[in-house]
Amino acid sequence: MNQTYYDNLAPYYKFIYPNWQTSIRRQASALNGVIRDFFGANARRILDAACGIGTQSIGLAQLGYAVTASDISPVEVEYARAEASQRGLDILFRVADMRQLWEAHQGTYDVVIACDNAVPHLQSEEEILQAFRQFYRCAAPDGGCLLSVRDYASMERGGRRFYPRTIHNTPDGRVVIFDVWEFDGDYYDITTYLIEDAGQPVANAQVIRGGRYYCVTIPTLERLLAEAGFEQVVTLKDRFFQPLLVGVKTKRVSEQMAL
Repeated sequence: MNQTYYDNLAPYYKFIYPNWQTSIRRQASALNGVIRDFFGANARRILDAACGIGTQSIGLAQLGYAVTASDISPVEVEYARAEASQRGLDILFRVADMRQLWEAHQGTYDVVIACDNAVPHLQSEEEILQAFRQFYRCAAPDGGCLLSVRDYASMERGGRRFYPRTIHNTPDGRVVIFDVWEFDGDYYDITTYLIEDAGQPVANAQVIRGGRYYCVTIPTLERLLAEAGFEQVVTLKDRFFQPLLVGVKTKRVSEQMAL
């Protein structure tokens, strides 16, 4: 996993988004629509298995969901807890590895979520299956899970690649963020560079290393969700900013599944 990378990235995580507040609202609205389509209006209990600094947890709590959230990074969990507190939201946060989700929470929820390409932090199919079995155990009998991931099959891979992120104006100057991805077969390592430009001759630079991803494909994730026990697995490619995989614990008919 990538705990150290995200511990170090946590103070700057908001800057990854062009506008974090807008992303919170937009993502919550999209997830809410999918939850209602697949799990009904009575699905209110959410377990966020990879909450980061709270992007999805905060937005869903603001829509009235009862949210419990965890992440492997204790620093990100503290940032998420502070952001939720500032908004007057009652979210229970814990530090937990998604591969030991039941041991950490020991309860069932209507929907387990893991968004923003969290699952590919796991480094093998075996580790992903272990996490999916935990998601299945934590999901209520008529519940399930939602996962958003990158579509690695559609991406150009190999070598070293440069990915610009964002530029933000702050009271202290300008923050510029970009990544360098270095591929190694089915894996790649991310180094994130943050330049804090206060208008002086020399800018302050932060280099954050250690983000490693497994380029697992969507068909493989669909297969592993089914192997974990989810009876209905659907991939939605136009409902969220990333492809969204839905795992339904008990197979049933819905308008979305019929599409």
